[in-house]
Amino acid sequence: MRALAIAATGMNAQQTNLEVIANNIANINTTGFKRARAEFADLLYQAERAQGVPNVDGGLPIPDGALVGLGVRTVGVRNIHIQGPLTQTGNPLDLAINGRGWFQITGPTGETLFTRAGSFNKGPDGQLVTNDGYVVIPAITVPSDATEIVVNESGTIYAKVPGQAEPTQLGQIGLANFANDGGLEPIGNNLYRETSASGTPVTGLAGDPGFGKIHQGYLESSNVDPVKEITELISAQRAYEMNSKVIQAADEMAATVSKGIR
Repeated sequence: MRALAIAATGMNAQQTNLEVIANNIANINTTGFKRARAEFADLLYQAERAQGVPNVDGGLPIPDGALVGLGVRTVGVRNIHIQGPLTQTGNPLDLAINGRGWFQITGPTGETLFTRAGSFNKGPDGQLVTNDGYVVIPAITVPSDATEIVVNESGTIYAKVPGQAEPTQLGQIGLANFANDGGLEPIGNNLYRETSASGTPVTGLAGDPGFGKIHQGYLESSNVDPVKEITELISAQRAYEMNSKVIQAADEMAATVSKGIR
């Protein structure tokens, strides 16, 4: 009975949907996190009666055939890269991008990784690093005797040093853009990797056309909407229950047939 297999694909799909929703809710307070959405597509159709074929010679083609679908499958889990709300922290090394763009990070293997989480710190040599100790690109070193750090909207970093009347310019943080942000590969720790689906990064400066501005003392919060996630959770639960009801009904029908045979 095909209904059993069809309903089983529906339950598997809703289980994946539930896992995606659970991950969204779990990361509701993760800095720079982008919510994901599971996407599905119907499976192949089995033709019981082909459409467009005359029923008899010389007759008109049949307008509608009989095609029975074989279920559903997961075709992707898409990350929704929309702007998250900015939260004020007061920490001078917390930076948030308001608009498009990604911070560039040197990964542990030397490759360039990308993140929206701008909760930076100073390394042992004064270099600007992430919470995991990865160096921000371009490398910027803050003097050990700096009394104040200022970052403007274009990403230029200044430091006030004792004995100097004017702030010292330390460097400028660059940003990267992609033709398809959804094609980036999330690898954990708020980091993403370039893929062939995302395209090659286009680098620029904050405030340039197509790039957002940098705000010092702020962090970009997760773009997860708890109300939407709870609504999606209820919908996934009900869909799972309906598919289980189909399996139960198909089992009862099969039991009726087997009793009749005996």
